[in-house]
Amino acid sequence: MSLHFSVLASGSTGNAIFVSDGDQSLLVDAGLSGKKMESLFQEIDRDIHNLSGILVTHEHSDHIKGLGVLARKYKLPIYANAKTWRAMDGLIGQVSTDQQFHFEIGENKTFGSIDVESFGVSHDAAEPMFYVFHQGDKKLTLITDTGYVSDRMKGIIKNSQAFVFESNHDVEMLRMGRYPWSVKRRILSDVGHVSNEDAALAMADVIGDQTERIYLAHLSLDNNMKEIARMSVSQVLAEKDIDVKEQIKLYDTDPNRPTSIIYV
Repeated sequence: MSLHFSVLASGSTGNAIFVSDGDQSLLVDAGLSGKKMESLFQEIDRDIHNLSGILVTHEHSDHIKGLGVLARKYKLPIYANAKTWRAMDGLIGQVSTDQQFHFEIGENKTFGSIDVESFGVSHDAAEPMFYVFHQGDKKLTLITDTGYVSDRMKGIIKNSQAFVFESNHDVEMLRMGRYPWSVKRRILSDVGHVSNEDAALAMADVIGDQTERIYLAHLSLDNNMKEIARMSVSQVLAEKDIDVKEQIKLYDTDPNRPTSIIYV
């Protein structure tokens, strides 16, 4: 009954995270095709039939691409806030009303031994939110798709044992890259995505005595690389006297392959 998770996929092409206590299991987002989602579950040796539900962060396609397919095929309940439900109308196909549940920002819901706390982020979606998973004194935070990390967010997520934390882009790669300026401006804005450096500065404020590992997530396919993200975050944390070899460890996530199962 120990809290554990796997980042099934993370990146600009699709996102999904599995969280479980061994009894209740949850999927956060389903941003890949139904077929790919099934294959990712096979890779971590878990059965989609055993899911207790799907938690939605927001309505962008890289978070809901396979949502309707999985919900219909496996009769899974979906949890999202009211504005996100409205924004998903027409995007996920027909989902039975008895599979639609509301989970508003600031609410807590309990699944077995896991208490799930939702919190708002700053992103250009209807009402984007992410989640903190609590089990006793264990704490797992998922936070991506935010243009900045406010003091309010930091207070909620502080001192988690594990973080799945956005490290979306290298600013210079983005500025020099092929995207039109309108897209670059959106990514760099307060409702876009955090850069490697800004992510690291936020991490420095929320890392606590309990923090053991950070998974760098939602890396841009065009404007970042795993090595650059890890190096940038490591440098900033080192400047803040946080040792990424002894005190905490940084881990990669991948857009196509799941991480191993991690026990918090």
